[in-house]
Amino acid sequence: MISRRNFVMGSGIAGGGLLAGRPAVALQDAEGVAEVGTDAPAQQTGSASVVTPNGVSLPFRVVEGVKVFHLIAEPVEHEFAPGLKGSCWGYNGRTSGPTIEAVEGDRVRIYVTNRLPEPTTIHWHGIILPNGMDGVGGLNQPYIRPGETFRYEFTFLYPGTYMYHPHVDEMTQMGMGLMGMIVVHQRNPRYQVDRDFAIMLSEWYVPIGARRPDPREMSDFNVLTLNSKAFPGTEPLVVRTGQRVRMRFGNLSAMDNHPIHLHGYFFKITATDGGPIAETAQWPETTVLVPVGATRDIEFVADAPGDWAMHCHFTHHIMNQMGHEGPNVIGLDPAGLDDRIRPLLPGYMTMGQSGMAGMGHMGMSMPDNSIPMKGAPGKHDYLDMGGMFTVLKVRDDITSYQDPGWYQNPPGTLSRQASSEELEADGISL
Repeated sequence: MISRRNFVMGSGIAGGGLLAGRPAVALQDAEGVAEVGTDAPAQQTGSASVVTPNGVSLPFRVVEGVKVFHLIAEPVEHEFAPGLKGSCWGYNGRTSGPTIEAVEGDRVRIYVTNRLPEPTTIHWHGIILPNGMDGVGGLNQPYIRPGETFRYEFTFLYPGTYMYHPHVDEMTQMGMGLMGMIVVHQRNPRYQVDRDFAIMLSEWYVPIGARRPDPREMSDFNVLTLNSKAFPGTEPLVVRTGQRVRMRFGNLSAMDNHPIHLHGYFFKITATDGGPIAETAQWPETTVLVPVGATRDIEFVADAPGDWAMHCHFTHHIMNQMGHEGPNVIGLDPAGLDDRIRPLLPGYMTMGQSGMAGMGHMGMSMPDNSIPMKGAPGKHDYLDMGGMFTVLKVRDDITSYQDPGWYQNPPGTLSRQASSEELEADGISL
């Protein structure tokens, strides 16, 4: 019996018929994806490309049957959300780096140029490949020193969701933003997926007013991101009613797993970076836990129109630049306190004694290059969320995947304030 490991060591460009089957990645739309070469995944499989919200796919060219990519590790200026910019590190001018797309059996050649101030490498996380291509500096290869360009070449044997990141000074380099997604499409899909999203989960510590993330942080992360964007900087995920949706989550956070919760739907977890989950082993969930260093694929049919929240369910992960240094003042009676402090701190106002709802839109001035702890204006009120949060927007009969604006609730389907007559009729006494 031939093993996966023996197969990779003995194979060159593999044919699709020789490869292990996995669930399909077939799409009907490629909007929002960077233009790629003439031998794009869509033309090989009859499907379109994955969508990376707030991101792009990496262009390539085909040279004698090999797909050739070029990644450049370099300092980048990145906007996490309006009002908060960071001096980060990334690939090809962005963090997260561009998504690498290919099809099972593709031979790829990936050039990696180092424009960082220190050595680097790239590890192809989850990919089965020859040992000398695995990218662990010092173990599998020499460092890629500043100014050098290295060549990696291997075959994508198995379809699935993977990641790439450095394996030199990982704490600093990943903490500064060096990471990206890899999507290997199935060559002969068994079924179609209409919308296919790739989303990298990551966490940062950016001190209030600073521009450079501090990768030494081990616990107090204050910028939690989807594809390196914090709400309200995250793009909505726009879907037409009735479409089959796949979401691919990768987690390269420094320390934290992320329970990603989707409102309005249940879904099935269909794959990990280790391969597909047999249909008989899948079960319905509304929250998928994505461990550090892992990927998870979920699938569902978008049969309920509306604006549906999707977010990490760790409550501090839907906050922006939250500080933990002050005392807990919930329940404090601040009568007279503000007047006593204002001679020392003009404009002082005690906050948080009644909870922190609404603190994102109190109109207070913010330090330079910082953002409120949470929120942005919503359709009905202030949307009291931040960080690792976005909106799945499902609409009937849309003709494009541009943001369709806020959902218009049909009559009788919107929660509202109860009238005194309704309360009395239903025997509710206040």
